[in-house]
Amino acid sequence: MRERAFVEQNKQKWLAIEEKIKNNEPIDQLFDIYNEFSNDLSFARTYYPKSKLVPFLNEIVAALHLQIYRKNHYTQNGFIEFWKTKMPLLFYQYRVYLIVSFAFFILSALIGVVSSVNDEDFVSKILGSHYVNMTIENIENGDPLAVYSSGSTWGSAFGIIWNNIRVGLLSYVLGIFFGIGTLYVLFNNGVMVGAFQYFFAKYNVLLISISGIWIHGAMEIFSIGIEGGAGLILGTSLLFPGTYKRIDALKKAAKDSVLILISTFPFTIAAGILEGYVTRHYNDMPMALAFAIIIISFGIIFFYYFLYPIWVNKRVNLEKNRA
Repeated sequence: MRERAFVEQNKQKWLAIEEKIKNNEPIDQLFDIYNEFSNDLSFARTYYPKSKLVPFLNEIVAALHLQIYRKNHYTQNGFIEFWKTKMPLLFYQYRVYLIVSFAFFILSALIGVVSSVNDEDFVSKILGSHYVNMTIENIENGDPLAVYSSGSTWGSAFGIIWNNIRVGLLSYVLGIFFGIGTLYVLFNNGVMVGAFQYFFAKYNVLLISISGIWIHGAMEIFSIGIEGGAGLILGTSLLFPGTYKRIDALKKAAKDSVLILISTFPFTIAAGILEGYVTRHYNDMPMALAFAIIIISFGIIFFYYFLYPIWVNKRVNLEKNRA
């Protein structure tokens, strides 16, 4: 891009922020603005190293950095503000990626169901013949989910938590391959869930399986969907860098998406604890209690990742208009 075109494209943005800095006015979305100007400065240094544009942008970036430094001196409420405001704003900003991830996962689960209906051996191919035969035996003995009662509570919980985090990290890291790796992990897990639930429906224990498996599955599966969205953010930054250099677009996407990934860890840990300590008692608890846990789990995550961010975004925009 020619320097003149680059300046014309960004001139109004630069002047507006420079004016706010001179007048000591508050700058909304300070971290994002700082990242954006840092990328512009990097671009100018690379392609127009002798231009007067470089010191001009460098001065603005330095001023923005100073504002961030001052703003970061709130240690007492920083942790709360991070989860209460910064993270929800990220979810809102990247909501399309999260929705696409869930839509793809649901489509994959439906493929798993349809494949199971049309191929009697499909479930065994996906879940393994040993697991299928063992579960059929458990169903005949009146305890379809007996597998969840085996092993120690803490050992099961730890193993499950580690496996869930591993799957989440894999889904995210493979996103670097233009999102294809992430879609592959989502597809595999979606097909497995679809085949898994069809298998129990085939033996007329679908409701029982749901009341047990989804006690922990609500948070576990929801986390996989969010982690998939984070992986897609990472991958598509390379495909669609916008006005940034690909490496700069990747850095920004990585910074945001890794925070979204980390946000799932508390829910992943909670899912492991529920599977290790609660799911094993599904046969002893009222089905109403089991479904209450499932609905509350879905509700908490859906609220935090999709409904609450809408409210936070509206609140921030109202504050911006009042300023």
